[in-house]
Amino acid sequence: MIIEKDLLTIKEASEWASGYLKKNVTTSNISYLLQYGRIKKIGCNGTTQVSKQELITYYKSYNGHRELSWRDQLGGDLNWALSFDQYKEAETTKHVHRLHPYKGKFIPQLVEYFLDSHTDNFKKETCFKKGDIVLDPFAGSGTTMVQSCELGMHAIGIDVSVFNALIGNCKVTKHNRVDVQLEINRITKALREFLLNSLAMEFEEKLLQALYEFNNEYFPVPEYKYKLRQGVVDEAQFGAEKEKEFLPIYNNLVKKYNIKPRQDKTDTFLGKWYSQHIREEIQFVFDEIKKIKNIDTKKTISIILSRTIRSCRATTHADLATLLEPITATYYCSKHGKMCKPLFSILKWWETYSKDTLNRLAQFDRLRTNTYQICLTGDSRTIDIFKELEKKNSAFADLANKQKIKGIFSSPPYVGLIDYHEQHAYTYDLFGFKRNDELEIGPLFKGQGREAKQSYIQGLTDVLNNCKKYLVEDYDIFLVANDKYNMYPTIAENTGMQIINQYKRPVLNRTEKDKAAYSEIVFHLKQK
Repeated sequence: MIIEKDLLTIKEASEWASGYLKKNVTTSNISYLLQYGRIKKIGCNGTTQVSKQELITYYKSYNGHRELSWRDQLGGDLNWALSFDQYKEAETTKHVHRLHPYKGKFIPQLVEYFLDSHTDNFKKETCFKKGDIVLDPFAGSGTTMVQSCELGMHAIGIDVSVFNALIGNCKVTKHNRVDVQLEINRITKALREFLLNSLAMEFEEKLLQALYEFNNEYFPVPEYKYKLRQGVVDEAQFGAEKEKEFLPIYNNLVKKYNIKPRQDKTDTFLGKWYSQHIREEIQFVFDEIKKIKNIDTKKTISIILSRTIRSCRATTHADLATLLEPITATYYCSKHGKMCKPLFSILKWWETYSKDTLNRLAQFDRLRTNTYQICLTGDSRTIDIFKELEKKNSAFADLANKQKIKGIFSSPPYVGLIDYHEQHAYTYDLFGFKRNDELEIGPLFKGQGREAKQSYIQGLTDVLNNCKKYLVEDYDIFLVANDKYNMYPTIAENTGMQIINQYKRPVLNRTEKDKAAYSEIVFHLKQK
């Protein structure tokens, strides 16, 4: 039974929850709980209210319970301070960190914690200072480089993936934002004109209207989601029934507007995972990007196109991160609790990501320092770092040769977890970049067997032995890894290093569907 004095408006709920959780809870956070049926919407004189008791029940898992539960599962040595659970997603993906999606990246707060000048109960001393050079031999999407720039440090990244290096370099480049805006405006205008000759836009408009009416009738918000949470509705059965019921409406519209949900050739990633209409739009924008004269602008707008392409894959919303089979018709979406559809035009996402990119570049420009950052494409086991740096930036190379690299902060790939080239396969198809899959250390396709583990240990050993040549004598190396196979003590031994400290941290911001308790270790290594 709900007691009237127990009721709160959304604003009151936001204020109460902020005090209860001792962290900022916005009105948007409360609205999210309502929209997705976590708590029940209560109407009173036209004002939306919620039950404080329901909020308490929901938040119990957040107010200390999760920490205690995870410690029970992962061990008492878990360093909860390194969970950074006080930060919202917008803060862990701040400014250029979200220029492009990337699997397996760490959050900037973790990098900042170990690079900055503060000390606390866990971090007893500082290892880096302003003006130092930091190396990341597994640069990924460039998080270490970005945070180094923000902290007044120089940074060198290395990655075997040409596309990863492109992402990282676009993040740290000082852009001519006026030129980027002008080129975006030109391409957007051209794309809109191109779409005037396509029936895909009108088709999507009619389809969206039909879905809106259908979803309002059978999946009303937030009542339907709340019923699901209470177990009143059998989601699998009801969703399948309505999916089948809507299909004739969709098929009639496809026939009327002569839409091609699939391409004739499906032997490439771009051929398999995109409708014919989207593939044509992708090619049109790509051809327009080729006309850009400023190379930095061209690269950044290529990243916008890549981000757009990723969001337009013919897959369900629930399977965007791990593709299963192409979706060519409307479907019941378990993520949103309603009927959804594949995309038939890139325009919406192109415009959204163009605006977002410009905003993020502007935000980072206000924080960046006058320091050097660059990501080199190469194999960290064999690359001549200073020689390759000289080819890209002679001034930075002179500085590096003079003062050497102070240390490493990096997250090596986990053995048998991710195929780093395959996650951006569409870019290699479109841009024509050379793939270096065979140079990846610990890729998914090699598995986690005995041979794969031995290969991983040798690979990390070779990387560290090569990189040591460019470091100062009293270097500090921080490696972030989930070492469930206990390989890092062997790697340290093989490289003449010792693990002087290790920080076991819970990983809360995982994007995978498995939300089980999970931890990783930050290993601090030094020369023996």
